[in-house]
Amino acid sequence: MLGLGPEEWTAVWLSLRVSVVATLAILPLAIWVAHVLARREFAGKGVVNALVLLPLVLPPVVTGYMLLLTFGTQGAVGGFLSHLGIVFAFRWTGAALAAAIMAFPLMVRAIRLGFEASDPKLEQAATTLGASPWRVFYTITLPTALPSVIAGAVLGFAKAMGEFGATITFVAAIPGETQTIPSAIYGFLQVPGGEGQAGRLVLISLIIALGAVAVSEWVARRVAGRRA
Repeated sequence: MLGLGPEEWTAVWLSLRVSVVATLAILPLAIWVAHVLARREFAGKGVVNALVLLPLVLPPVVTGYMLLLTFGTQGAVGGFLSHLGIVFAFRWTGAALAAAIMAFPLMVRAIRLGFEASDPKLEQAATTLGASPWRVFYTITLPTALPSVIAGAVLGFAKAMGEFGATITFVAAIPGETQTIPSAIYGFLQVPGGEGQAGRLVLISLIIALGAVAVSEWVARRVAGRRA
């Protein structure tokens, strides 16, 4: 397919693995944070919101460096985890961690819009009838905001697929271990005659992105059809 070589295929599969793991791992937290920011008022809400959005405004290299300081083998968290056999720095798991952190703000923003658009009166009515908060959330709030959750997951997946700065700073671009599609494209462009390989990976990126959007639209239509 498209004449991809072994190194290119490795970058493609690694990117898919990193993006899927990052999206699935961070999605529950994104849903919870989005719900809290949409429905609750508390002291320091503005600070929490700013911290959530911080990866969007910080240079990705800065985020990657902060991850290296925190989760590197000499970092406060990474040093402790390394004694448990959990290592993020210069591993594909570190690439997934960096991608998840960079995707998190986009996911929260999209999902929060869905919660804010849903009618809280339905939840109040269910609570009045004796439903527990968790039951209200899983049977009314979350299904109502489901299209936004899907949109947030797709945005997160796309961001994870395209993440470069934080990833290469935190885990470098080790072929077969941390070299995702963006870092592979960058590497090929630094080598004379590597434009063809870079171009094929760009095309693969477009195909994956369009496929993700198409799937999300299909799922959103199915969800809307069941609710109609």
